[in-house]
Amino acid sequence: MAEDTMRDRILDAAESRARQSGYHGFSFRELASDVGIKSASVHYHFPTKAVLAEALTERYAQTALERLGAPEGPLEAFNRVAALFREAVEVEDKMCQCGMFGAERDSLPPEVAAATERYFQRLTELLERAAPKNPAPYRAETILSAFEGALLLVKALDDPSVFDRVVADLRRAY
Repeated sequence: MAEDTMRDRILDAAESRARQSGYHGFSFRELASDVGIKSASVHYHFPTKAVLAEALTERYAQTALERLGAPEGPLEAFNRVAALFREAVEVEDKMCQCGMFGAERDSLPPEVAAATERYFQRLTELLERAAPKNPAPYRAETILSAFEGALLLVKALDDPSVFDRVVADLRRAY
């Protein structure tokens, strides 16, 4: 199997586990088992867990930003970000990886914490550029916090409709 493909498979397995259990919720041994290789082979691609998690976070951010594209206005930006988070609920049944890492920030390696911070800065900037004309109380941080919090409540209550109610309430600002 090609190096790039195995590297991607390892990142896929790491993302799945990180979005369920956070940074501390998986090991190289588990990732190796997930992709059918030896733990040493994971270390070949990613010498440390911090290197792996930083690459994972950068990939997660890049994928999200590519999917969001360049919205033409506030409502389109809001809808695209809502759809991104809704997919986490509906299709993937997982938390936002950076939301999980953000909650663990104090115990993350510095490079992983920095990559997580960059993800939230980029997403906040996208929402700020397309914020409603009368933003208060719907600033980018408010919207992003509501989406992350809604994912948490969906998990805690095992009720995906929570997310839809949060989106409906926020959409009234537009």
